[in-house]
Amino acid sequence: MSDDVDPAAERERRIIDVLMSLGEGEVTTYGDIAEVAGYPKHSRLVGRILATTDADVPWWRVVNAAGVIRANDVRLQTQLLSEEDVVVRDGRVIAAPVGRFSRIDG
Repeated sequence: MSDDVDPAAERERRIIDVLMSLGEGEVTTYGDIAEVAGYPKHSRLVGRILATTDADVPWWRVVNAAGVIRANDVRLQTQLLSEEDVVVRDGRVIAAPVGRFSRIDG
């Protein structure tokens, strides 16, 4: 029996670990998650994992680099973010208590 770790499973585990570390009110990007997990420039991988994982991850805390919500259910993501005191305007995160968007610019 081999002790080799499946590379795809390892990537998913590392990305899910980063997602699970996000706290309430913390908003980040697909690219930031990929970089912290050790896979810089693999933001699409993060999106793919978010779309397919069975893990209960805080998916609503992840947006694109411009702060735009790209989830299938924009209303639900906006509601979940608003419950964490994140300001969303026209489908875009304007300000968040923690993380990349922790400034008010509009």
